[in-house]
Amino acid sequence: MSKPGISKSAMSKSASPLAPRAAGAALLALTALLSLAPPSARADNPFEMIDNKPVQELWLNPGFYSYHYQRDKGLNDSNPGFGAEYRFSTVASATAGRFYNSDREYSNYLGAYYQPVALGTVRIGAAFGGFNGYPRMRDGGWFLAAVPVLSFDYRRVGINVSIVPSYKDRLYGAISLQLKLKAF
Repeated sequence: MSKPGISKSAMSKSASPLAPRAAGAALLALTALLSLAPPSARADNPFEMIDNKPVQELWLNPGFYSYHYQRDKGLNDSNPGFGAEYRFSTVASATAGRFYNSDREYSNYLGAYYQPVALGTVRIGAAFGGFNGYPRMRDGGWFLAAVPVLSFDYRRVGINVSIVPSYKDRLYGAISLQLKLKAF
């Protein structure tokens, strides 16, 4: 069935009808994380700068789950692998790992998280680093990226939520969830 004034070919090139679900999933993930903040943190200025103090924590993860914005591309949402995050500061950590990516190829990553802002117990910042293994991006070679990240840690369990933007027809955007377990 076509819409008035829109050709069938224009409709086939438009965004997937599931695209609003991706936006809804992103909003739901953000709302869930931000709702963990205590009421006092949601006052006039709910954001606070985190004091930079040394820490020594090692977190391990089994990869990612990614909810892709472009649901019609047949992308791989389950991205198993192995990674580590070494938190050496209350605002920064180093990370490295390997996972089975959205294009069904293996990717490696090496980078750092910088999260100087908090909303209650949710840390806000970005991950900066190098990635490889995406066939449409530099023929699978290494490239640099910066991705917004929200993190929540509770005792020995944590979650990183990354908001991955799309880049042309080379990288497909997603909301990526990464469960992590504290080794020490």
